[in-house]
Amino acid sequence: MRYNFDLSEPRDADDGGRQSAMPTSASTPKKELEWLPLQNHPVFSSPNRDGAAHSSNFTMPKNLLAWDGASRLYFWDSYKSCLHRLSVRLGEPDPTSVLAASPSKVLQADMQLDFEVQRISINRNGSALFLVGLDGLYVMYLYGRTSTKENTVICRTVSVGSEIYFDKNNSIRTLQVCWHPYSDTHLGILSSDSVFRVYDLSSALGQPEQEYYLQPVEPGSSHNATSICPVDFSFGGDHLWDRFSVFILFSDGSVYILCPVVPFGSVYKWESILELYSDAHVFGLKSSNSKAVKNSNLAISWLEATFPELARKEVHAENASVLRAQPYALFDASISLQGPLRKVSHSVEEDSVHPPVCEGRAVSFLYDLVSKDSIVVTAWSGGQLQIDALADEVQPVWKVGSPPRVCLDSTDSIVGLAMICESLSSDTSILKLDLPPDHTLWLGHSPPLLRLAIVDLALPRRSGSIISMFVDPLISERIYCLHDGGIDSVVLHFFPFTNQSSGKEDMMRSPSVHPVLSTFQGEASSASPLCGFLALSDSFGDSWIVGLTPSCECIVLEMETWNTLVPPIIDKVDKLIDSEGPKDTDIPTIISKELLTGPRVVLLPPSSPHLRSVAADSIEGRSTLHQYFKLFHENYVEYAHKVYFELQHHAPHVKKIIDDQHSRLHKAQQKILEVERKQEKIEDRIEHAVQFHSKLEERLQSLRHLPAAHKRSLSKAEREFKSELDRYRGVELDALRFSIEAVNARLKRFTHSPQASRSNEQRQLSVRRKSHVQENEMSLLKASLEKLSLVNSENAKKVKVVESALKCREIGTS
Repeated sequence: MRYNFDLSEPRDADDGGRQSAMPTSASTPKKELEWLPLQNHPVFSSPNRDGAAHSSNFTMPKNLLAWDGASRLYFWDSYKSCLHRLSVRLGEPDPTSVLAASPSKVLQADMQLDFEVQRISINRNGSALFLVGLDGLYVMYLYGRTSTKENTVICRTVSVGSEIYFDKNNSIRTLQVCWHPYSDTHLGILSSDSVFRVYDLSSALGQPEQEYYLQPVEPGSSHNATSICPVDFSFGGDHLWDRFSVFILFSDGSVYILCPVVPFGSVYKWESILELYSDAHVFGLKSSNSKAVKNSNLAISWLEATFPELARKEVHAENASVLRAQPYALFDASISLQGPLRKVSHSVEEDSVHPPVCEGRAVSFLYDLVSKDSIVVTAWSGGQLQIDALADEVQPVWKVGSPPRVCLDSTDSIVGLAMICESLSSDTSILKLDLPPDHTLWLGHSPPLLRLAIVDLALPRRSGSIISMFVDPLISERIYCLHDGGIDSVVLHFFPFTNQSSGKEDMMRSPSVHPVLSTFQGEASSASPLCGFLALSDSFGDSWIVGLTPSCECIVLEMETWNTLVPPIIDKVDKLIDSEGPKDTDIPTIISKELLTGPRVVLLPPSSPHLRSVAADSIEGRSTLHQYFKLFHENYVEYAHKVYFELQHHAPHVKKIIDDQHSRLHKAQQKILEVERKQEKIEDRIEHAVQFHSKLEERLQSLRHLPAAHKRSLSKAEREFKSELDRYRGVELDALRFSIEAVNARLKRFTHSPQASRSNEQRQLSVRRKSHVQENEMSLLKASLEKLSLVNSENAKKVKVVESALKCREIGTS
């Protein structure tokens, strides 16, 4: 029996969920709530919504739904520019239903939002929600003041990063915005200028708390332009150093790691930090390799400074269950950009970042923690999912000799930092499976990838496909893929470390892919992507998904959870029996076998030889007749009663069987008549198809006489060269353009920044030297910009020359 006590609605009577300061007697009576199915709620059926939630020129996936993980669902109304808060009940009264309270609470921003919201997301404790679009990023605090308008709450709304991302003088775009999993006030933002920033909403909203300038290519080395364009990022999960890691995806599919990245004031478990601390002492300091000892010393010093409770002997787990991170950074070292992550192998020849089966460019990234396995999933624009597992643990790596820039307050406490994160040249080695742990632990190697599977979602072949991925909140082995064609469910069945720790020796099984919802309407061009997606779950093991169409219609689907991970079991004995022959079907018993065999044979009682001389009215005659009557009654009269009773009892059953046979016979006759009616149409269609086939053959014969029909097909080398040109034109030219825009934006910001705002006394003493260095940096930036422009122009000329050569060759062959 279910007992789901909903405690959310009493909070709706006050200001945004907090206890009201007014007495209960003075509160205004509210309208009685009505619980409706979520898909039938009035907020999803308002008029004039066609096209309001869908824009044809958006470049990021839309998601206008959010869930606080408990009992409240949020929906951004693009038509009214407001936020609806719906209290939901999962699995009541029917275990498969989702109910929502009507009317909903309307949350209104206290300022005018002059941009189109394309995605919303709520923080960990449900107190704030960010609204992001191509032209703005705002954070709405969900606990506001009640308006005079009925059922409306005015919420404080602030802008984040407006001076960097949404300034009219630069073209820096936000690529991904995420809440940090261990803080309620920190946002992570990855932008098109290859910078990862962390903002603290409790302090300065305009300036980032931490800045990491990503340099995946070493200075002076040549590389494809796609490798310097970031696409997406994801925070790590609750596993060892993964909780301090940021996984960053670039356009060519390469994955890099930043570790450690910790927001100031974020909270972590005592046991987790203590595990990292003891691991660095056991496996790092006691290593025979000097490099491992050096790296572990850096990690230990960082842990002791970030979490000062580790160095205090009197602090134990009983006294402190959680630890709060203190602002700290190594003053003589910057975090290294670990990567690109390579495949684990037995030999060096298997060095490859991504396989050639993935088409297009990388568009999104997902980190999923399943027990002891860290799973990373890369989505490609061609519709493929590249699923890998980290074959080793993530460890922090610093580059000594590259000090970061630190901002201090009046008490010499760190309030902000910025550093350049470069990829180390020694980080290109591949971990081999047969190496002992002494050759891999704390040596600064990036963890390799173990390929689990490559899933093809069979999407239409068109460029620019946007794929979003979400982890099921109930089953971490299941991943939902949201794309232009609908929703797909991918269930993983093989995990190397988890299966090894549990003692299982299962073979590697490919993931299960099931389409959940399709938005295709016959043709690929008519597909309409969803504008919202949520995965809901309750404590009873039930799961649902909620989708939002472009016309703001809500879709609720129940998902199976209990048998999702159970492998199919096949009984070999039953299979052999089935192969020998069909089994006998059970025939319903109408009349028992005892009645069919008849009455039992009457055994006459023993009689004396002079029985015939006995008179019937004598005592002996009467006794003999009584025995005969008794035997007759026991055998024939009782048998007759049994026959009568059983026939009377089975009469309705026989009638039901006869009626069933008659109905089946009637249905069969109707199907035969329908087949006879359709046979004429089928014959007409076959005749029409034969005629059409003959016409096509005639057209084919006429087309064969054309001069272009004898054109020679391209060779293998020419096809590979053409595919390389298409990839260069579709990906790398855009990457070069974005790189040039980012460099221009940095140059404008650098030239327009006020030089008199420096507060460091040492910088004021060396103004001339610094100005000379700044002039050198400006000259280097201008030279690199000119070099990029020349490379872009030369590449464009080469593409035009190749296209003209191909056109001339086609004209010559024709």
